[in-house]
Amino acid sequence: MATYVSLVDVDDRDVQNAQELSSLWGETRTEFEAHEADVIDSYAILGGHDFLVLFEAPDRESAFKSALTLRRHGLSAETMEITHTDDFAHLVDEV
Repeated sequence: MATYVSLVDVDDRDVQNAQELSSLWGETRTEFEAHEADVIDSYAILGGHDFLVLFEAPDRESAFKSALTLRRHGLSAETMEITHTDDFAHLVDEV
């Protein structure tokens, strides 16, 4: 499975309280699973984005569907495929 990260912003969503936002992550996780993707972890972050969601998906189609789940919930996200630095080092060694 490939690993992906989504940098998420809640700008487009009117969040009334922390509990509402917490329940949103539960719904999102369930919908990711419906697309055969597994949420590995999520973090609240300081800086240019509000949250980081780390997930695995079996293929690019599943990753796209999972990323669109965030948008459907009124969250804007930038999603990209990532590679662990150890795996990247092996790729560089092969070149």
